[in-house]
Amino acid sequence: MTSSVIHVSEERLDETLMIVLDGELDASSVNDVAVKLRRLVENQAKRLVVDLERVSYLDSAGINLLFAVAGELSARQQQLHLVVVEGSPIERTLRIVGAERAFPVHASREAALAEA
Repeated sequence: MTSSVIHVSEERLDETLMIVLDGELDASSVNDVAVKLRRLVENQAKRLVVDLERVSYLDSAGINLLFAVAGELSARQQQLHLVVVEGSPIERTLRIVGAERAFPVHASREAALAEA
């Protein structure tokens, strides 16, 4: 099985952890991303902002990961925020699955950080 390539980078901003994903978040990459996300999120961060602006493809495995991480964070009194390009296929997909009812979805990093 061929694995897709996704790059995960992080930036800490006060009580916010910003994770930038670059590539395809799908069944072949979701386990690696899940391990990295869970390793990076610590109790000191009040919120996790996941920037999906550079994600070229998101499938159900990636969506399930986002909902699972949101639930785990909520149980620890933390929040998940997403950054998604307006009008992109990923934004439409997340709207269809009701992501904005589960966690805030923002059009830019600045908007996410302002609300967070």
